[in-house]
Amino acid sequence: MKEESTMHTASTPANNHETESGGAPSVGTAPTSDAAEKRPAKTGSSPAHNTIANGSSSSAPTDELLAVLGTTIEPELLVQALTHRSFSHEHAGAANYERLEFLGDAVLELVSTETLYRLHPDMNEGQLAKMRAKAVSEEALSQIAREKLHVGPYILLGNGEAESGGADKSSILCDIVESLIGATFVQHGIGEARAVVHRLIDDTLEEVSHEGPALDWKTSLTVKAHQLGLEDPQYRMAVSGPEYAQTFTARAVLPDNDEVLGTGSGTSKRKAQLAAAQEAWKALDARSSGHAKH
Repeated sequence: MKEESTMHTASTPANNHETESGGAPSVGTAPTSDAAEKRPAKTGSSPAHNTIANGSSSSAPTDELLAVLGTTIEPELLVQALTHRSFSHEHAGAANYERLEFLGDAVLELVSTETLYRLHPDMNEGQLAKMRAKAVSEEALSQIAREKLHVGPYILLGNGEAESGGADKSSILCDIVESLIGATFVQHGIGEARAVVHRLIDDTLEEVSHEGPALDWKTSLTVKAHQLGLEDPQYRMAVSGPEYAQTFTARAVLPDNDEVLGTGSGTSKRKAQLAAAQEAWKALDARSSGHAKH
């Protein structure tokens, strides 16, 4: 693949590596050995990639990122954890975060599972699984990336991905959280990685334990329909928009009379159905409350 000599000047600090004064900011201030600091750059890496990896002694914006994580990550590993594949496609030799994400996903699932198992001894496997799924979902992790880590400006993206707003895409932000957990595991092992996971998701795990039907809107809708003597709701789908940016619309309907209970849309079939199920559950809950009053 053709290597580009310069990287895209996106609107985020992560992709603007030269300051007005000509200097280059560092991504991380984790202590490294002299040998690590003098390590030659990988062949094919972009100049920006090498600048961040080698860093400088001055304070960097990503000090705040590492402070929230509560750990240190050596600069080159941190760069990898923040590098999207679109960037590595444009800069031969620049490692992306996908392997770290794969590792971090496993660590996140382990720690969230053991936490829920310990905190909720009265819950069965199905209840624990729903809580875990909600706590480590794309929606939950991308919210952590935005509101706790504020990591968007530090993500290294290719030209097209940067121009299409990749730094704020939930799928990418979710991946970044997992890759940072994976990087922590690589450098420090399971003990430090476990501590990072707790800092990031313990409050989310607490929140989902009180969500009730919101843990699984589709199942909750089916249960609510049965309580009212109704058949299982069905989902009817429609798709609009170009192939690269499709919008899915779902309608939750009662099959016996085609009554539409709820409508929802999203970037995937699953998201649209969950949104429709949520609206439908609330409609049936209001109906059941009305019956109860009479």
